[in-house]
Amino acid sequence: MSVSYSDCLSDLLCGEDSGILSGESPECSSDLESPAHIEESIAGFIEEERNFVPGFDYLARFQSQSLDASAREDSVAWILKVQSYYGFQPLTAYLSVNYLDRFLYSRRLPQTKGWPLQLLSVACLSLAAKMEEPLVPSLLDLQVEGAKFIFEPRTIRRMEFLVLSVLDWRLRSITPFSFIGFFAYKLDSTGTYIGVLISRATEIIFSNIQEASFLEYWPSCIAAAAVLCAANDIPKFSLVNPEHAESWSDGLCKEKIIGCYRLMQQTVIDNRRRKPPKVLPQLRVTTRASMRSGDSSSSSSSSSYKRRKLNNCLWIDDDKGNSD
Repeated sequence: MSVSYSDCLSDLLCGEDSGILSGESPECSSDLESPAHIEESIAGFIEEERNFVPGFDYLARFQSQSLDASAREDSVAWILKVQSYYGFQPLTAYLSVNYLDRFLYSRRLPQTKGWPLQLLSVACLSLAAKMEEPLVPSLLDLQVEGAKFIFEPRTIRRMEFLVLSVLDWRLRSITPFSFIGFFAYKLDSTGTYIGVLISRATEIIFSNIQEASFLEYWPSCIAAAAVLCAANDIPKFSLVNPEHAESWSDGLCKEKIIGCYRLMQQTVIDNRRRKPPKVLPQLRVTTRASMRSGDSSSSSSSSSYKRRKLNNCLWIDDDKGNSD
C-alpha cells in the first residue's frame, strides 16, 4: 500500500522547525500540506540555512589550530552523553552543538584550563532543552555524565544570556532534521522504508557530529548525505547514485552532497570505535559573590569538590581581551 506525499510529509511544517523563519509556528492546514507548498518550504529552508551556521572560515580556524578541535570534540561528546542520560530528543542535542559552534565563531572564550568551554556547553544544552523538551532538569542536575566542572545556576544563567545575545535570540535553527523526512520520501516515494531511513540517517548524523570536518557542510547537505548513507543498508537502494540527490530540491549542490557523503563513508566506522572521553575530577565553580568567608554551610556541603574562585568578568569580547 503506497503512502501519499502529504501523509508522509505533513509534519514538516507543523513540527519543531516550523517557526524557523518567522519565529512562530504556522497553523497546520491542508494548504500547508500540499506537495507544492512543501517543495517551496524546503527550498526556502535551503536558502535560509546559511543564517543558522557558523561563517565559512570556521573550519579553517580548527585546521589552523586557532580553535581547539579536540576541546570541541570533548564538549560535543559530553552533550551527547547527557542527551542519552535524560533521553532528550536528537534535535535537542543537535541544537546544543549548533549554538556552541555559532557562539565560538562569533566570540572568543578565554583559554583558562577548559572551564569556559564547559560552561558554554552547559548553557547551550540548557537553552536547547528549554526549546525542545517538555521536562527540563534543573541546572545542577543537568551537569552529569562526567562534567569536568560544576557551575552554580547563577553562573549558567549569565552564560545563557550571553549566548542569547551573541546568537541574536535566533534559537529555532534550521538543522538536518528539517530535511531528512523530505529527502527520505524523495528516495522512497512508497513510504515503505521511510522510518528506517530516518532512524539510520539520524544515527549517522550523530556518529559524525563530533568531527570538525563536517563543519564545511550545511544542514541540507548533511541530511542528504546521511539519507544516502542510510540507503546503503537497504538492498533496494544500495545502488542509488549520490549525484541524483541534487534533484531532490532546488538549491542543493551535487558536489557538496557527494563530498559530504564520501566523508561520512570514511568516518562512520571509525566513529563507532571511538573511545569515550576521559572523565576528569569535578570542580565546583562559583562566582566570587557566592564565595564569602562566612558561608560555612556552602563550604561544608561541597567538601567533596575542589573550589575555584572566578572573577565576575568571565568573558572577552575580542581577540585582544584578557581574563583573570
